[in-house]
Amino acid sequence: MPTYDYQCENCDHKFEKFESITAKPARKCPNCGKMKLNRLIGTGAGIIFKGSGFYQTDYRTDNYNKGKTAASSDSKPTATATKSEKKATTTSEKSKTNAAPKAKTK
Repeated sequence: MPTYDYQCENCDHKFEKFESITAKPARKCPNCGKMKLNRLIGTGAGIIFKGSGFYQTDYRTDNYNKGKTAASSDSKPTATATKSEKKATTTSEKSKTNAAPKAKTK
């Protein structure tokens, strides 16, 4: 439901009113009680989020969240790896770094 701006022609009282789009515009001024109230034409605005607690990830789809959790679980090393498996990977990584650079041919 939008917020509408109103102004009284009689007393120049300005205020905002939160009402349904289908509701008829108010006519009676709450300040002076005269039937001289006009709804002002506004520029319109998008949704404004005020305060904390609104995050981009709050409105993600279920498929996105499932893919994100699957990707993060694949990248983490498992805690069940044995010491020999860890040792084998570290020795193969060391041998790659100690290899002599290849000579360039022209």
